[in-house]
Amino acid sequence: MWQYPKIFDVLVVGAGHAGCEAAHAAARMGASTLLLTMNLDTIGKMSCNPSVGGTAKGHIVREIDALGGLMGKVADRRSIQFRMLNSSKGPAVRSPRSQADKAAYALEMKHRLERTPNLEIQQGTSESLLVEAGKLVGLATQEGIEYRAKTVILSSGTFMRGLLHIGQTNFSGGRGGDKAAMGLSPCLESLGFHLGRLKTGTPPRINRRSIDLSKCEEQPGDDGVYFSYDEPEERMTQISCYITYTTPETHAIIRDNLHRSPLFAGTIKGIGPRYCPSIEDKVVRFADKDRHQIFLEPEGLMTDEIYVNGISSSLPFDVQLAMIRSVIGLEKAEVMRPAYAIEYDFVKSDQIYPTLETKRVEGLFLAGQVNGTTGYEEAAGQGIIAGINAAAKVLGKDPFILKRSDAYLGVMIDDLIRFDLSEPYRMFTSRAEHRLLLRQDNADIRLRPIAYRYGMISAAQHERASQKIETISKEIARLQKIFKSIDGKSVSLAQLICRPEWTYAAALAAYPEQMENYGPDLNEQIEMEIKFAGYIERQKKEVAKLEHLDEIKIPKEFDYHKVVGLRTEARQKLSRFTPGNLGQASRISGLTPADISILMIALQKKDEYC
Repeated sequence: MWQYPKIFDVLVVGAGHAGCEAAHAAARMGASTLLLTMNLDTIGKMSCNPSVGGTAKGHIVREIDALGGLMGKVADRRSIQFRMLNSSKGPAVRSPRSQADKAAYALEMKHRLERTPNLEIQQGTSESLLVEAGKLVGLATQEGIEYRAKTVILSSGTFMRGLLHIGQTNFSGGRGGDKAAMGLSPCLESLGFHLGRLKTGTPPRINRRSIDLSKCEEQPGDDGVYFSYDEPEERMTQISCYITYTTPETHAIIRDNLHRSPLFAGTIKGIGPRYCPSIEDKVVRFADKDRHQIFLEPEGLMTDEIYVNGISSSLPFDVQLAMIRSVIGLEKAEVMRPAYAIEYDFVKSDQIYPTLETKRVEGLFLAGQVNGTTGYEEAAGQGIIAGINAAAKVLGKDPFILKRSDAYLGVMIDDLIRFDLSEPYRMFTSRAEHRLLLRQDNADIRLRPIAYRYGMISAAQHERASQKIETISKEIARLQKIFKSIDGKSVSLAQLICRPEWTYAAALAAYPEQMENYGPDLNEQIEMEIKFAGYIERQKKEVAKLEHLDEIKIPKEFDYHKVVGLRTEARQKLSRFTPGNLGQASRISGLTPADISILMIALQKKDEYC
């Protein structure tokens, strides 16, 4: 085994969405970083749907951008359709989404990483982690190279002992066309990590020229939707997606062939995502529905491949072909790639700290689907957090931890360190109890001041966010002091905008001399801060009430078994999850308010329990 001559501060394993953000973040902070991937040609590859954002996921992408990450900028530059989901609903659930050009997105991500200072990129297959005296010191590859590093971020995606299923045929693979990583799982198990097994899937791809689009509903994009808070990127040509539906014939074909599905035959052992079931699962679970919606989404401008969103499957290819051709508009469809399911190993999430460093091995961080999550955005969000924390550990900076009231990223990581995952974890707006504070439009206000302290954004970016905060505050105060006579009553412009039938744009049109036009985005943000001021203030008070629990720290060596009066289940769960503070302890499933009260009293005399 030959040892590479350089010792890196941070070594990132895997160049999927988690690995890309982790490597960029660590290098951005000034840490010497190596990104190691099995294939340089698949950096940033969109192995499933080439889309970015969506409900709650769009919030995460904007938070990544606010923290100085890449995903939002790359999506803005290399997407072929943008939409604002839930635009007719409340501001807390509005989410940007884009349909990316699959090949262009990956190339753009690789291009930006290759030009990132302090970052080296190499091709190699990770085989085992090198641990000495309980501390990670590097890794060894199948190519016979030993890389030494002060910290390692493992972002292996679905590659660990990956197994693909198409009907009763199954074979090893990390995803379609890529080989699995077989050495990492045994290595982690030998270090004492507990692994689980999850399953996900992808639908077939079909040839655009074989679709009768005249039978489908056109779905154009929206103008003015961006992920990044910085200067708008130059856009690619924008095109439409389409909607179609399954038919009773589709469902009959699926029901007649359920015995050939590895999911229903018991071949697949991994747990799949409940919120994104396969088409055979949907037909069985929703037997009363006579059709299901299907989205036809282009994979790029230079390819005719269409992603058939909503018809994920692991049925045999002959059944998939018949099923596809029973869908409206797809009667003559040519399937270019069959759907498949994939099983893979993940590290059970009670084994990581909020920094994403593992509890068992110092210096080892986990990010992405290896932690049991699903989705590009969730993976990228973990990647940037792991990258910042790995670099911070080496550079002697404080750990970077976001609270649930700070960001959706804080909600996700808090969930991961206290949940027993029974299925792949996906972010929803409903998971955030303070979601009116965590809107997609204000991520820069929430996070850029923190990002600046860690060296993730420039002084100019920080100044723009600071000016935005000041502008919003001053404008709201100004509008509260300008009064108009409305229906015989004196009403301030702020009170007027509060009314359901009024908007900032309407007030601007009605009173142009007294109103300021800051552009549609900032105008709308001022409007939301005015309209929802009461609700926002209430949520801030709720956050303040809960924050005192987060301030009560729990030492790592605290012995819960010595606490008199604590239930056995509470002792077991607290010992397993090892919360860092009382707030985290209070959110562990199965703990009662009485448990937390007893623990709070014990912490006042914590020296007796350490």
